[in-house]
Amino acid sequence: MKRLIEKGLMFGNLIEVSSPALVDRYRRALRHLTGKDTALTDFHIDISGYSPEIGMELDDPLYLNPNGVNRQFILLTTEQKRAPLLNAKFSFSRQVLREFIEQNESKLFALTTRDAVAGELQNSVLMANTPARLMDIRRIVTEADTTGGDVANARELTAKIERFKTEEDAWWDDVLIAEMIGLAKETGDVTRNPVDLEMTTTEVPNYWTAHFGGLYVWRDVEHPAVIASGAVPEIGGVEAFSMSARNRVAAFLDLNHLVEPIVKARGTDASAILRQKMDFIVVDAAASTGQSLQGATRRDLRMIARGLGADLPEAYLGLADLVRWIDGGGDWPKIDSKHPAYFYTLRGGAHMYRDLVNQMLAELAPLDVRQLFICHKELFYGLYKGWEDGKRGFVADFLDEEYQVDKAGTRAALFGPEPGMTPPGPPQEDPEPQARPPRRRNPQRMVELVGPWGAVKRGR
Repeated sequence: MKRLIEKGLMFGNLIEVSSPALVDRYRRALRHLTGKDTALTDFHIDISGYSPEIGMELDDPLYLNPNGVNRQFILLTTEQKRAPLLNAKFSFSRQVLREFIEQNESKLFALTTRDAVAGELQNSVLMANTPARLMDIRRIVTEADTTGGDVANARELTAKIERFKTEEDAWWDDVLIAEMIGLAKETGDVTRNPVDLEMTTTEVPNYWTAHFGGLYVWRDVEHPAVIASGAVPEIGGVEAFSMSARNRVAAFLDLNHLVEPIVKARGTDASAILRQKMDFIVVDAAASTGQSLQGATRRDLRMIARGLGADLPEAYLGLADLVRWIDGGGDWPKIDSKHPAYFYTLRGGAHMYRDLVNQMLAELAPLDVRQLFICHKELFYGLYKGWEDGKRGFVADFLDEEYQVDKAGTRAALFGPEPGMTPPGPPQEDPEPQARPPRRRNPQRMVELVGPWGAVKRGR
């Protein structure tokens, strides 16, 4: 993992904490939340305030995430909103934290100039001891305060000010006035400079969780289901099946209008994207046979592919057939959900659950290491440890040289513009369809005639 850390591909964009004042604030917040302490004088934190160095010191990677369910957080600066979330147990946690910081940014900026802000992502589940308990996670409430209780004191002062203004004879209540003066010394003038933090509530209808080997919980779709990376759980009232049941997964994605074929996506260079996926498949095949990948270029990978010949994976051959068709030199390939290339040909549609769909597709097509790194870092790091050293080196160099230089541009090219809050649904027809030549080579027309692939069987 050292190679990834050196290139900023692991623990990248963390916030450095090295000044004595910030370290002291962090320690106070840590004791306030957990009762634990650290002897470190410099370390790094993620968006939630989790530090991998302190996690190692305490021998507890979940010291801010008890039971892996209710994530606690420590904010020292609003700049944490740009940091990643390490050891994520739920796909929604980072987005919820970022939204909380952005909605309260000016107040948090003022509060963190003198103290740390500590809080928790609260839900009704304290322990996920059974898969069925995960179905109760529907709403996340984010609440926070400084370790000195500035927000609570400000709320109390505000209430007392209201009493002072409205209650009869409050002008002569010496106790009330003394309490107001005492609180004002702690909070300042809350009438001019409010320090209250807005408590946010976030609905989480669909999500991924690392619990129980990895589960994708889909509730807010036309055909709900729980899809398991490991053992299939028993959850009453909801259909559950394994990620390895490729036909059922494909039917689920199709019936709920969650995916679109890359060849049909507008403004996308489908041929270039699929060729890159083919290169990643060759890299895996070459590494497994002990071939050197040091400094390998695309030309080198083509030579390796020719050398492998009949030993090329079926996924590579399927994508090659599709690229030939896109370029106008081959017949329409028959790629159904049983074909190893099938999930490599899809991406999440332009809807509010796009990122979760792309995370699931990354798990279904793990040889596409670029999408795996972007969409499912937890799985990427886990698989990386088991790769041959040649593949680890190639992938680290590729991500450093090809992805790190333009992250936003790469994501837009692969997955399209950032989706809005549109729910998934059947694709909309163009209001004024453009005339298309009746030639077989037009990929858009052919896809519209046969559907995404015309090969997903909807039965079990």
